[in-house]
Amino acid sequence: MNKRTCTALAVALAATLTLGAAGCSGGKHTGAGEEGGKNPAVANVGKVVGGTPVKGGTLTVLSNQDFTHLDPARNWVMSDMDFGTRLLYRTLVTYKAVPGAGGGELTPDLATDLGTSSNGAKTWTFHLKQGLTYEDGSPITAQDVKYNVERSFSPDLPGGADYAARYLTGAEGYQGPAQGKHLDSIRTPDDHTIVFELRKPFAEFPNATVMPTFAPVPKAQDNGPKYDNRPFSSGPYKVESYQRNKQLTLVRNTHWDPATDQVRKAYPDRIVVTMGLKATQIDDRLIASQGADASAVSWGALRPESASKVLPNASVRSRLLAESTNCTDMVQMDTGRAPFTDAKVRQAVMYALDKDAVLTSSGGPAFNDLSTAYMPATLFDGKQPDTLKIPTTGDVAKAKELLKEAGKPGGFETKMTVPTGDKGRAEAIQESLAKAGIKVTIETVDPSAFYATIGDTKNRTDVVYTGWCPDYPSGSTFLPFVFDGRYIKDKGNQGNQSLFRDDTTMKRVDEISAMTDTKAASRAWQQLDGEILTKAPAVPVLVRRWPLVLGTNIAGGYGQTSFGGQLDYATVGLKNPAKSGN
Repeated sequence: MNKRTCTALAVALAATLTLGAAGCSGGKHTGAGEEGGKNPAVANVGKVVGGTPVKGGTLTVLSNQDFTHLDPARNWVMSDMDFGTRLLYRTLVTYKAVPGAGGGELTPDLATDLGTSSNGAKTWTFHLKQGLTYEDGSPITAQDVKYNVERSFSPDLPGGADYAARYLTGAEGYQGPAQGKHLDSIRTPDDHTIVFELRKPFAEFPNATVMPTFAPVPKAQDNGPKYDNRPFSSGPYKVESYQRNKQLTLVRNTHWDPATDQVRKAYPDRIVVTMGLKATQIDDRLIASQGADASAVSWGALRPESASKVLPNASVRSRLLAESTNCTDMVQMDTGRAPFTDAKVRQAVMYALDKDAVLTSSGGPAFNDLSTAYMPATLFDGKQPDTLKIPTTGDVAKAKELLKEAGKPGGFETKMTVPTGDKGRAEAIQESLAKAGIKVTIETVDPSAFYATIGDTKNRTDVVYTGWCPDYPSGSTFLPFVFDGRYIKDKGNQGNQSLFRDDTTMKRVDEISAMTDTKAASRAWQQLDGEILTKAPAVPVLVRRWPLVLGTNIAGGYGQTSFGGQLDYATVGLKNPAKSGN
């Protein structure tokens, strides 16, 4: 899934770097990966902060931005997915609501089990639980799940997970359920049964049904793009009001039956998301934790420069979550436009980039690991390989040599798009590439509009700084989405922001996807990662943590590993609801 890059950035203070570097030696940054106590940021990794919540009160979420999408057909950004699927709508299958590695385990949600496969894993059948209802008390049906999967194909609803497009039989060229057109590969024999027919075996299909695409939407409530403003609830909360870029208020869905839901605890009575705040305000308010802010959490990650106020302070540090995002930040270059059609030019960017400078601008090794491969360490049995062995500070001489071989001895000019919060990282990239003669102009975009901007392949800049997270622990949910050129879209393009179309790579993707031996497939994905790296469609830069400071009245808080370390909204609540002002 897309990684939201919304942290406001600046060069971290020296004290932060000193603390974060405690786990480093020999010039290799390992602080963010250390969980043995040397890195002060990770003391609460895998733990629940604040104890068990008490039911009631108002949970406040402080944010500097709006959501990218809440429509389940369009929701494929990790934080939005966490919020949507934990609070507003349910999916066929979901993740367990527990800290640590257990948060990556699947559990039934709308479905009675994790699905039954037949026909060599090309047919998957799910049965819905009895007693499932929407916010108005009407029943949730299998036809509603089918309808939302179909509407995710609609051209006017771009941005959502495209597992259905990649795997369903007859999905090629399908444009959604307008004019009564439906997919024959999704059958609903009755209101509680849904059957998916795939064009190729997919043993991991239950993992895909965690995506919001597999949430129910009743046809009568669908109003196209406007559905983003008011999803019809199948979860424990419903939308009371939503002023875009200002405030979203959720209240209890009284027709949600906890007896059918083993995941969501729904502790708060109300959840209020206050948007448009300055990132500096959010960090300082949560560190101070005064008044209503004691019952607040942050939507975005802690700013790097705020780390010096948190890490040395034991009382604040005890409220810090810092799970790994498990997502790789990348500089992705448009391989279909000159000069990036030339692999030597792309390789020059790879050698010129000073990753150490980007790491410093990101808060140092306490909150980040340098990345030497595309897939995160979890998909390499715990440690990324360093295939190219490029110095972490770059190799300007080698970069200039490659540019000369490419006929660009004086370098060239280009533009790069980043979310406003990533400007500090962008400036570190800009400065390091300039040393090799590559002049980069930075264009910033509000985070809520970022993916729509870079997803417009005809009008975007040649370079973007973004990231990708595996939707579950498999190379099949990383490399094919980032480097398979067959699923590039003109609008709403996701994942493959380098617009990489390489026949050898796509052929190998198909070969690995057809493997039935999962261990052999895992090794093959790892090898393919290194092969793509030599062609340099993108430069892997960082794997970040997601540092969050919780208010002192927050309970049940932990970073959900499957949602990039974001707070798990399924279980969070308050120690004392009366103190929230509700």
